[in-house]
Amino acid sequence: SMQCFPGLVLALSSLLGALALLQLSLYLRVPSRYGKHEERLCRPRGRLPARCAWFLQELPSFLVPALLLALRSPPRLEPLGCRLLCCLFCWHYFYRTFIYPFFTRGRPFPLQLLFFGMLFCIYNGFLQGYYLIYCAEYPNDWCSDIRFTSGLLLFLLGMGINIHSDLLLRQLRKPGEVTYKIPQGGLFTYVSGANYFGEIVEWFGFAIATWSLPAFAFAFFTLCCIGPRAYHHHRYYLKTFTDYPKSRKALIPFVF
Repeated sequence: SMQCFPGLVLALSSLLGALALLQLSLYLRVPSRYGKHEERLCRPRGRLPARCAWFLQELPSFLVPALLLALRSPPRLEPLGCRLLCCLFCWHYFYRTFIYPFFTRGRPFPLQLLFFGMLFCIYNGFLQGYYLIYCAEYPNDWCSDIRFTSGLLLFLLGMGINIHSDLLLRQLRKPGEVTYKIPQGGLFTYVSGANYFGEIVEWFGFAIATWSLPAFAFAFFTLCCIGPRAYHHHRYYLKTFTDYPKSRKALIPFVF
Protein backbone atom coordinates (compact mmCIF):
# COMPACT_ATOMS: atom_id res chain seq x y z
CA SER A 1 0.00 0.00 0.00
CA MET A 2 1.24 3.48 -0.86
CA GLN A 3 2.18 5.76 2.03
CA CYS A 4 3.04 9.40 2.51
CA PHE A 5 6.60 10.59 1.87
CA PRO A 6 6.83 14.28 2.89
CA GLY A 7 10.18 14.59 1.09
CA LEU A 8 8.54 13.56 -2.18
CA VAL A 9 5.81 16.18 -1.73
CA LEU A 10 8.43 18.86 -1.04
CA ALA A 11 10.56 17.84 -4.04
CA LEU A 12 7.63 17.70 -6.48
CA SER A 13 6.23 21.02 -5.21
CA SER A 14 9.63 22.70 -5.51
CA LEU A 15 10.02 21.39 -9.05
CA LEU A 16 6.56 22.73 -9.90
CA GLY A 17 7.64 26.15 -8.61
CA ALA A 18 10.78 25.97 -10.75
CA LEU A 19 8.69 25.00 -13.79
CA ALA A 20 6.52 28.04 -13.12
CA LEU A 21 9.54 30.35 -13.28
CA LEU A 22 10.67 28.60 -16.46
CA GLN A 23 7.25 29.17 -18.03
CA LEU A 24 7.43 32.83 -17.08
CA SER A 25 10.87 33.26 -18.63
CA LEU A 26 9.86 31.44 -21.84
CA TYR A 27 6.52 33.10 -22.51
CA LEU A 28 6.72 36.57 -20.99
CA ARG A 29 8.10 38.05 -24.21
CA VAL A 30 6.91 35.49 -26.78
CA PRO A 31 3.47 33.83 -26.50
CA SER A 32 2.93 30.08 -26.56
CA ARG A 33 2.27 29.10 -30.18
CA TYR A 34 -1.37 28.07 -30.31
CA GLY A 35 -4.72 29.72 -30.90
CA LYS A 36 -4.54 33.32 -32.07
CA HIS A 37 -0.74 33.38 -31.64
CA GLU A 38 0.10 30.62 -34.13
CA GLU A 39 -0.83 32.42 -37.35
CA ARG A 40 2.09 32.46 -39.80
CA LEU A 41 4.23 30.83 -37.14
CA CYS A 42 3.10 27.21 -37.09
CA ARG A 43 2.76 24.80 -39.96
CA PRO A 44 -0.67 23.19 -40.28
CA ARG A 45 0.74 19.68 -39.83
CA GLY A 46 0.76 17.75 -36.55
CA ARG A 47 -2.42 19.06 -34.98
CA LEU A 48 -5.58 17.59 -33.49
CA PRO A 49 -9.09 19.07 -33.49
CA ALA A 50 -9.49 21.36 -30.47
CA ARG A 51 -12.21 19.25 -28.82
CA CYS A 52 -10.19 16.05 -28.96
CA ALA A 53 -7.00 17.80 -27.84
CA TRP A 54 -8.55 19.50 -24.80
CA PHE A 55 -10.22 16.23 -23.74
CA LEU A 56 -6.97 14.26 -23.93
CA GLN A 57 -4.93 16.97 -22.25
CA GLU A 58 -7.19 17.51 -19.24
CA LEU A 59 -8.21 13.87 -18.67
CA PRO A 60 -5.16 12.86 -16.56
CA SER A 61 -5.87 15.60 -14.00
CA PHE A 62 -9.21 13.91 -13.32
CA LEU A 63 -8.15 10.27 -13.70
CA VAL A 64 -4.92 10.28 -11.68
CA PRO A 65 -6.44 11.51 -8.36
CA ALA A 66 -9.41 9.17 -8.90
CA LEU A 67 -7.01 6.23 -9.36
CA LEU A 68 -4.98 7.24 -6.28
CA LEU A 69 -8.17 7.30 -4.23
CA ALA A 70 -9.25 3.91 -5.61
CA LEU A 71 -5.83 2.41 -4.79
CA ARG A 72 -5.87 3.58 -1.17
CA SER A 73 -6.79 0.83 1.25
CA PRO A 74 -8.81 1.49 3.29
CA PRO A 75 -10.43 4.33 1.28
CA ARG A 76 -9.80 7.74 2.80
CA LEU A 77 -13.14 9.37 3.57
CA GLU A 78 -12.34 11.47 6.62
CA PRO A 79 -12.18 14.20 7.63
CA LEU A 80 -14.87 15.97 5.65
CA GLY A 81 -12.59 18.92 4.82
CA CYS A 82 -10.07 16.68 3.09
CA ARG A 83 -12.80 14.93 1.11
CA LEU A 84 -14.25 18.25 -0.03
CA LEU A 85 -10.85 19.58 -1.12
CA CYS A 86 -10.16 16.51 -3.24
CA CYS A 87 -13.64 16.85 -4.75
CA LEU A 88 -12.98 20.51 -5.66
CA PHE A 89 -9.91 19.58 -7.68
CA CYS A 90 -11.69 16.72 -9.44
CA TRP A 91 -14.80 18.86 -10.00
CA HIS A 92 -12.78 21.45 -11.92
CA TYR A 93 -11.17 18.82 -14.11
CA PHE A 94 -14.42 16.92 -14.62
CA TYR A 95 -15.74 20.13 -16.19
CA ARG A 96 -12.55 20.73 -18.17
CA THR A 97 -12.46 17.12 -19.43
CA PHE A 98 -16.07 16.08 -20.00
CA ILE A 99 -17.95 19.35 -20.59
CA TYR A 100 -15.70 22.18 -21.83
CA PRO A 101 -14.10 20.32 -24.79
CA PHE A 102 -17.46 19.48 -26.35
CA PHE A 103 -18.46 23.15 -26.55
CA THR A 104 -15.15 24.73 -27.51
CA ARG A 105 -14.76 26.19 -31.00
CA GLY A 106 -11.00 26.68 -30.93
CA ARG A 107 -8.55 26.01 -33.72
CA PRO A 108 -6.73 22.68 -34.16
CA PHE A 109 -4.17 22.18 -31.39
CA PRO A 110 -0.44 21.40 -31.97
CA LEU A 111 0.50 17.84 -30.98
CA GLN A 112 3.72 18.98 -29.33
CA LEU A 113 1.88 21.29 -26.93
CA LEU A 114 -0.72 18.60 -26.32
CA PHE A 115 2.02 16.15 -25.29
CA PHE A 116 3.56 18.57 -22.79
CA GLY A 117 0.10 19.52 -21.52
CA MET A 118 -0.72 15.87 -20.83
CA LEU A 119 2.62 15.36 -19.05
CA PHE A 120 1.90 18.35 -16.83
CA CYS A 121 -1.62 17.14 -16.01
CA ILE A 122 -0.28 13.71 -15.04
CA TYR A 123 2.40 15.34 -12.87
CA ASN A 124 0.14 17.85 -11.17
CA GLY A 125 -2.76 15.42 -10.86
CA PHE A 126 -0.44 13.02 -9.03
CA LEU A 127 1.03 15.74 -6.79
CA GLN A 128 -2.30 17.24 -5.70
CA GLY A 129 -4.04 13.86 -5.40
CA TYR A 130 -1.15 12.16 -3.58
CA TYR A 131 -0.89 14.98 -1.06
CA LEU A 132 -4.63 15.18 -0.32
CA ILE A 133 -5.29 11.44 -0.28
CA TYR A 134 -2.14 10.16 1.45
CA CYS A 135 -0.49 13.06 3.29
CA ALA A 136 -2.89 15.86 4.22
CA GLU A 137 -4.03 16.04 7.83
CA TYR A 138 -6.82 18.44 8.73
CA PRO A 139 -8.68 18.93 12.02
CA ASN A 140 -12.26 17.72 12.08
CA ASP A 141 -13.53 21.31 12.12
CA TRP A 142 -11.44 22.40 9.08
CA CYS A 143 -14.66 23.16 7.15
CA SER A 144 -15.33 26.05 9.55
CA ASP A 145 -11.76 27.41 9.45
CA ILE A 146 -11.46 30.87 7.87
CA ARG A 147 -8.82 29.54 5.45
CA PHE A 148 -11.17 26.85 4.17
CA THR A 149 -14.27 29.06 3.91
CA SER A 150 -12.51 32.04 2.30
CA GLY A 151 -10.58 29.76 -0.05
CA LEU A 152 -13.74 27.91 -1.04
CA LEU A 153 -15.53 31.18 -1.80
CA LEU A 154 -12.60 32.34 -3.95
CA PHE A 155 -12.52 28.97 -5.72
CA LEU A 156 -16.24 29.12 -6.54
CA LEU A 157 -16.01 32.77 -7.60
CA GLY A 158 -13.04 32.04 -9.87
CA MET A 159 -14.69 28.98 -11.39
CA GLY A 160 -17.87 30.98 -12.03
CA ILE A 161 -15.88 33.75 -13.77
CA ASN A 162 -13.93 31.18 -15.79
CA ILE A 163 -17.01 29.27 -17.01
CA HIS A 164 -18.98 32.44 -17.74
CA SER A 165 -16.06 33.96 -19.66
CA ASP A 166 -15.65 30.75 -21.70
CA LEU A 167 -19.36 30.96 -22.56
CA LEU A 168 -19.00 34.57 -23.73
CA LEU A 169 -15.99 33.64 -25.89
CA ARG A 170 -17.89 30.76 -27.51
CA GLN A 171 -20.80 33.05 -28.34
CA LEU A 172 -18.48 35.29 -30.36
CA ARG A 173 -18.27 32.64 -33.09
CA LYS A 174 -20.89 30.92 -35.15
CA PRO A 175 -20.36 27.17 -35.75
CA GLY A 176 -17.45 26.69 -38.15
CA GLU A 177 -16.04 30.20 -37.68
CA VAL A 178 -12.38 30.60 -36.67
CA THR A 179 -12.04 34.39 -36.87
CA TYR A 180 -11.34 36.38 -33.70
CA LYS A 181 -13.61 39.13 -32.42
CA ILE A 182 -13.60 41.52 -29.48
CA PRO A 183 -14.94 39.78 -26.34
CA GLN A 184 -17.85 41.62 -24.74
CA GLY A 185 -19.73 41.39 -21.46
CA GLY A 186 -19.00 40.04 -18.01
CA LEU A 187 -15.49 40.69 -16.72
CA PHE A 188 -14.35 41.26 -20.33
CA THR A 189 -15.68 44.78 -19.79
CA TYR A 190 -12.60 45.38 -17.65
CA VAL A 191 -9.91 42.88 -18.73
CA SER A 192 -8.85 41.09 -21.92
CA GLY A 193 -8.08 37.84 -20.07
CA ALA A 194 -11.27 37.40 -18.02
CA ASN A 195 -11.22 33.61 -18.39
CA TYR A 196 -7.58 33.50 -17.27
CA PHE A 197 -8.26 35.82 -14.34
CA GLY A 198 -11.05 33.48 -13.22
CA GLU A 199 -8.81 30.43 -13.33
CA ILE A 200 -6.02 32.17 -11.40
CA VAL A 201 -8.50 33.26 -8.69
CA GLU A 202 -9.86 29.71 -8.62
CA TRP A 203 -6.51 28.04 -7.94
CA PHE A 204 -5.37 30.60 -5.39
CA GLY A 205 -8.68 29.97 -3.63
CA PHE A 206 -7.92 26.25 -3.72
CA ALA A 207 -4.44 26.91 -2.32
CA ILE A 208 -5.86 28.93 0.58
CA ALA A 209 -8.52 26.27 1.28
CA THR A 210 -5.95 23.44 1.33
CA TRP A 211 -3.22 25.58 2.97
CA SER A 212 -0.62 23.32 1.38
CA LEU A 213 2.65 23.71 -0.49
CA PRO A 214 1.52 21.62 -3.52
CA ALA A 215 -1.58 23.76 -4.02
CA PHE A 216 0.30 27.06 -3.66
CA ALA A 217 2.94 25.80 -6.12
CA PHE A 218 0.17 24.97 -8.59
CA ALA A 219 -1.50 28.37 -8.13
CA PHE A 220 1.86 30.04 -8.74
CA PHE A 221 2.38 27.89 -11.85
CA THR A 222 -1.08 28.88 -13.13
CA LEU A 223 -0.26 32.57 -12.66
CA CYS A 224 3.10 32.23 -14.45
CA CYS A 225 1.61 30.15 -17.27
CA ILE A 226 -1.60 31.95 -18.22
CA GLY A 227 -0.81 35.39 -16.82
CA PRO A 228 1.62 36.14 -19.69
CA ARG A 229 -0.92 34.68 -22.15
CA ALA A 230 -3.50 37.21 -20.98
CA TYR A 231 -0.92 39.96 -21.55
CA HIS A 232 -0.21 38.73 -25.10
CA HIS A 233 -3.95 38.46 -25.83
CA HIS A 234 -4.32 42.07 -24.71
CA ARG A 235 -1.53 43.22 -27.04
CA TYR A 236 -3.04 41.18 -29.90
CA TYR A 237 -6.45 42.83 -29.46
CA LEU A 238 -4.94 46.31 -29.29
CA LYS A 239 -2.94 45.72 -32.51
CA THR A 240 -5.73 43.95 -34.40
CA PHE A 241 -8.79 46.07 -33.55
CA THR A 242 -8.61 49.84 -33.84
CA ASP A 243 -11.83 50.15 -31.83
CA TYR A 244 -10.62 47.97 -28.95
CA PRO A 245 -11.57 49.60 -25.60
CA LYS A 246 -8.50 51.46 -24.34
CA SER A 247 -9.72 51.33 -20.73
CA ARG A 248 -9.39 47.53 -20.54
CA LYS A 249 -6.50 46.02 -18.64
CA ALA A 250 -4.74 42.78 -19.56
CA LEU A 251 -5.47 40.60 -16.54
CA ILE A 252 -6.32 42.37 -13.27
CA PRO A 253 -9.21 44.90 -13.30
CA PHE A 254 -8.08 48.52 -12.78
CA VAL A 255 -4.44 47.47 -12.22
CA PHE A 256 -2.70 45.51 -15.04
